[in-house]
Amino acid sequence: MLEIKGLKKKFENNQVLDGIDLTINKGDVIGIIGPSGTGKSTLLRCINTLERAEEGKIVYKNDDSNEEIVVNFPLKGINKKNALKIRKKTGMVFQNFNLFEHKNTLKNVMSGLTIVQKKNKKEAEEIALKELENVGLLTHKNHYPRHLSGGQKQRVAIARTLAMKPEIILLDEPTSALDPELIGEVLDIIKKVADLGYTMILVSHEMDFIRKVSNRVIFLDKGHVIEDDTPDEVFNNPKNERTKQFLAKMKMLREPEYVI
Repeated sequence: MLEIKGLKKKFENNQVLDGIDLTINKGDVIGIIGPSGTGKSTLLRCINTLERAEEGKIVYKNDDSNEEIVVNFPLKGINKKNALKIRKKTGMVFQNFNLFEHKNTLKNVMSGLTIVQKKNKKEAEEIALKELENVGLLTHKNHYPRHLSGGQKQRVAIARTLAMKPEIILLDEPTSALDPELIGEVLDIIKKVADLGYTMILVSHEMDFIRKVSNRVIFLDKGHVIEDDTPDEVFNNPKNERTKQFLAKMKMLREPEYVI
């Protein structure tokens, strides 16, 4: 479905992505893990061109329709148009929700449908109501973001993404801005979406969730793909020493220092 070749991105003198090669198949649920600052979020943002890579290529293929879209970086000419086409194939769920504060829940979900997809108000509203029901917030359709908890805001953001019917959903630390007691409700919704068969790429520090929801886990370090395997292999039998060190530290953080 999506092939990434030699993707490179730097911020000033910091090489954040250093030649990323990655193939994403239809139906994959890919969990990306790794230390902070290693390029996980940047990779997602480069896939849908919110960040523009300096080098590399992204190729989208749809075997059913024989559609192929090729984007070469840096973006020039036809590549800018193709980048927009790929962006329309993806949906992004951000860390901090990115809701419109002056719009209620229903209108937040409708916004992309009317503005980007040019659907009429009636059709957009029907779709939005269905997706709000799917995330358990139909009764909150007239609430504004200021009246919602962090978990509810993220569920609205997920409903907004689903309403656009993307082929690939990109989730960038979707629980990092939430209080601990609200994380579970968002993870439950993400699991439900994954079970529907969506292709998803998820960046998260929730190791147990990544392990349960993903069919592939990628360990990213210093802008390189260090591991790419099944959750069982990555978590129980990592091949790279750096992966072993990272997982050992994560395990130590989850365990209590003492027991009474």
